[in-house]
Amino acid sequence: MFTGLIRDIGDVIGYHDHKLRIKSTHKAKLGDSIAVNGVCLTVIDVHQDGFTVEVADETRRIVPPEKFQGRVHIEPAMQMNDRFEGHIVQGHIDAVGTVRTLTKGENAVEFVIGVSPDALRYIVPKGSVAIDGVSLTVNDVYDDAFRLTIIPHTLHETLMHTYRIGTKVNIETDMFARYIEHILSRRNGAHNGLSWADVDAMSMSF
Repeated sequence: MFTGLIRDIGDVIGYHDHKLRIKSTHKAKLGDSIAVNGVCLTVIDVHQDGFTVEVADETRRIVPPEKFQGRVHIEPAMQMNDRFEGHIVQGHIDAVGTVRTLTKGENAVEFVIGVSPDALRYIVPKGSVAIDGVSLTVNDVYDDAFRLTIIPHTLHETLMHTYRIGTKVNIETDMFARYIEHILSRRNGAHNGLSWADVDAMSMSF
């Protein structure tokens, strides 16, 4: 489990035979779970300057190769004695979105990110979403996109200041929204889903 708070910015120095080698200041151990741009991966080798993780077939089917190139967000899995911040992030990518617009304000940047309707149904206004592993709050949800407000601290501490129109991003939707809909749809024998108000009210009860 992760919290969506980025602990390091790593550099991909090799990606071959499904193995991703990353240069990082984080001191990983063999078998550790580490989120790389929001993707939960397992450490299979440790080096003096970083570590190597393996990328499974299912991950490669969902995540575009450019998300495993250049600089990447790094977050080690949360430990039992860690302070819980951000929100519950599993490291399971639900969809890949695209930055549509960037609007600079006085002390923040507004991002509008386009995404498929299948993923959008689990993105709730004022709820949580992980973008490339970064825990963020959703401001508005539209028919085929959603809006985020990124404050200067987040821009400075993550790679989001490098994003441009057309940048692809890994999206993990709210875990509670997915679980609640799945449980209720099976219980009721229907698959029509829930409204945003339904999911928001249920998530707030946890």
